[in-house]
Amino acid sequence: MKFIGIIPARYGSTRFPGKPLADICGKKVIRRVYEQASKALDTVVVATDDERIYDAVEAFGGKVVMTRADHKCGTDRCLEAYEEITTPSWREQNNTDTVIINIQGDEPFIQPEQIETLMACFDREGTDIATLVRPFTAQDSQADLENVNTPKVEWDKATGEAKNFSRKVIACADGTHYRHIGIYAYRADVLTRITKLAQSPREIEERLEQLRWLENGYTIRVGVTDTPTIGIDTPEDLQKAIEWYKYNG
Repeated sequence: MKFIGIIPARYGSTRFPGKPLADICGKKVIRRVYEQASKALDTVVVATDDERIYDAVEAFGGKVVMTRADHKCGTDRCLEAYEEITTPSWREQNNTDTVIINIQGDEPFIQPEQIETLMACFDREGTDIATLVRPFTAQDSQADLENVNTPKVEWDKATGEAKNFSRKVIACADGTHYRHIGIYAYRADVLTRITKLAQSPREIEERLEQLRWLENGYTIRVGVTDTPTIGIDTPEDLQKAIEWYKYNG
């Protein structure tokens, strides 16, 4: 399998405009994401719709492509970027054995071993899509479990496949709870197809695009990580990330 990392990065954000360009101890968020991803992948590309982000990535020597501003989700932006950096003839020959990894542009401390766990999901034949989950632990509160901003995953531990995603509290058959880590990997031919699917009612209700893929019969393989992640959605999250880096970076 060939693996290509794509980092969708928009400037506009309701809660934190411009967060890819926010500074964490001397480096912009988008640069930290790029450098972490590059520890696991030979090819990493930022896909943006903003010249400020484009210029910032070029300035530190990263690879970046400009994409349309009207994409509804990062998955759509990943497809445009993939098609921008490859040719039709190359895709015709390589689509079925190429995997696109969609790395969130607001996860500056994504660990290379987490990306490697995701890549290993494709060692198993029949994997269309893969994603990461992390178990809730005793340190997590009931409020953490019930937080609607933290999607949860029900998955079959025998097959390693996701069965359901929800912002409500859901559990696996053995009663354990897992949070969803929003990094995806798709075979390139599958990525081409899922971007053409119509939104489903459950997807719209839950605001989780992966429900559309499940409802259309695609297999989502689950990789398990115990490593906490620090996503940056608000300026308060940025301050937490800065404090974490001061003690752990």
